[in-house]
Amino acid sequence: MTSPLVVAIDGPSGSGKSSTSRGVADRLGLAYLDTGAMYRAMTWALLQRGVDLDDPAAVASAADAVRLESGTDPLAPTIHADGTDVAEPIRTDEVTGAVSLVAAVPHVRELLVDLQRRAIGEAPGGIVVEGRDIGSVVVPDAPVKIYLVADPAARAARRAAENGGADAAATEAALAVRDQIDSTRAASPLVQAHGAVVVDGTHLTLDEVIDTIVGIVDAAS
Repeated sequence: MTSPLVVAIDGPSGSGKSSTSRGVADRLGLAYLDTGAMYRAMTWALLQRGVDLDDPAAVASAADAVRLESGTDPLAPTIHADGTDVAEPIRTDEVTGAVSLVAAVPHVRELLVDLQRRAIGEAPGGIVVEGRDIGSVVVPDAPVKIYLVADPAARAARRAAENGGADAAATEAALAVRDQIDSTRAASPLVQAHGAVVVDGTHLTLDEVIDTIVGIVDAAS
């Protein structure tokens, strides 16, 4: 019996993972999972509980009680925390500024990796999964692993546009800080997974990036 297709797409903030992953999933008729939204939802839930996010032990303890649910339709992905639709509140500056602290806590990563693996296992037709440790930790045996990158200026411009025209220079500085945290944390740091194909979207349109990855999937089939 052939195993369901898993396409793992990793990369730094602002590299275009979400739009690309949804597009690839839609094109290939696969499910879609945004693991970054899961970490944001956990962060939102802990903030709602008044947890001190600078205290890893407190974060780890409180995280056990949080209930997360991720919808995997690439055309209408959803994310709920404790029964609340948090698709919008997880994109606030407060959550954005705190998510790296939560994501660095090993117990949080253990909880969410378990949820992610369950979601992957429940997608019998295959799934595109995006994040920072998908190919390296969550599904290291994924048949297709992509490391999506773009130069800092392009990433900052993209993220600033997403945030309603925020200052690009400030956004680039914030992304540099996030990169440093993500790539140096002890638990599941951001790395290019073994066997991953690097796709540089700096000078490509979204459709061109999707075409490139769909071509890689087709070649691997």
